[in-house]
Amino acid sequence: MKKKDKMKERGFIFKKYEEPNTSPFEKLFEIFKELITHTSGDLDEALDWLRQLDEEYQLTTPDYTIEDFIEDLKQKGYIKEELDPDGDGEGDGSGSLKITAKTERAIRQQALDQIFGKMRKGKSGNHRTSHVGRGDEHTGDFRNYQFGDSLDRISMTESLRNAQINHGIGSFNMTHDDLVVEETHYKSQMSTVLMIDLSHSMILYGEDRITPAKKVAMALAELITTRYPKDTLDIIVFGNDAWPVSIADLPYLKVGPYHTNTVDGLKLAMDILRRKRNTNKQIFMITDGKPSCIRERDGSYYKNSMGLDPYIVDKCYNMAQQARKLQIPITTFMIAQDPYLMQFIREFTQANQGKAFYTGLKGLGEMIFEDYETNRKKRIRG
Repeated sequence: MKKKDKMKERGFIFKKYEEPNTSPFEKLFEIFKELITHTSGDLDEALDWLRQLDEEYQLTTPDYTIEDFIEDLKQKGYIKEELDPDGDGEGDGSGSLKITAKTERAIRQQALDQIFGKMRKGKSGNHRTSHVGRGDEHTGDFRNYQFGDSLDRISMTESLRNAQINHGIGSFNMTHDDLVVEETHYKSQMSTVLMIDLSHSMILYGEDRITPAKKVAMALAELITTRYPKDTLDIIVFGNDAWPVSIADLPYLKVGPYHTNTVDGLKLAMDILRRKRNTNKQIFMITDGKPSCIRERDGSYYKNSMGLDPYIVDKCYNMAQQARKLQIPITTFMIAQDPYLMQFIREFTQANQGKAFYTGLKGLGEMIFEDYETNRKKRIRG
């Protein structure tokens, strides 16, 4: 074949974009999952929004209506009807529709795809490190067999090849010098606590800050569950107090009429991490406001929303230093841009020797993912 013909074969072919062939259900389901996240799991409200969008943008056709979509959600196990205990259970409308665990998983997967991209599932618990040693993350590099290497690490293909080269193929012979093993990376594990601010300021000023935070939490949970199943992720929320939430609770999180008790959140996070066996531990904190609340020993609350209260701030610095002594770095994702708050976060980060990102809502997920992956590589101890 001539050289010019080969060059033609390597050229690009351009054609008109064709929308992927998706069913009416799949198109509506993508919108439905987004609405469920924004409504904190309120199915009735999400369906009302879907109907309004349908009226404005003609999402459905006479052949496939919103009612058909709802029926498909039931048939596919994404929603279910729960009877009201006070009703008579005879179809009088006393029951209510709820989303199922299948929908919750679908929402987490959507968040993962949106924020971190579609990533291939890795082997169980693998995290690449810079240390070479016993593990099951293959590097592609070989070395001579040494006393103490386990037999299952011997590369039979390369060892047989060496034996044939060194001794010929007439009569098979293999010696110790023919054996080679493939280098592998240590496997690492990480325990992470993600703290999410649920104070009232997360929905103030006309900006929904809690929905992006929930999406990040769902995406991180799905990432760790599917790609790094030997890692642990605990999620806590904090307002006047702090409390743990399960992964299944994430779509339903709502902002409350709370102040910001950062100290209580950090205490709970460190208590959780103290019980973890993994060497590598870290805290991610998503917040947009200043610490404004502390719970005293007698159970009462000291609150002050006016500026930065020295009494509250000093408690935060003390918690940062305690975490540092426990070798638990805190990475703060600050989604507010007030100069005096940024100064507080700088001093808080210095006390912990952690990190801080001053960011808006855009790109929050990517930042957390990149930091999570970076910490996997940096903090492994041989």
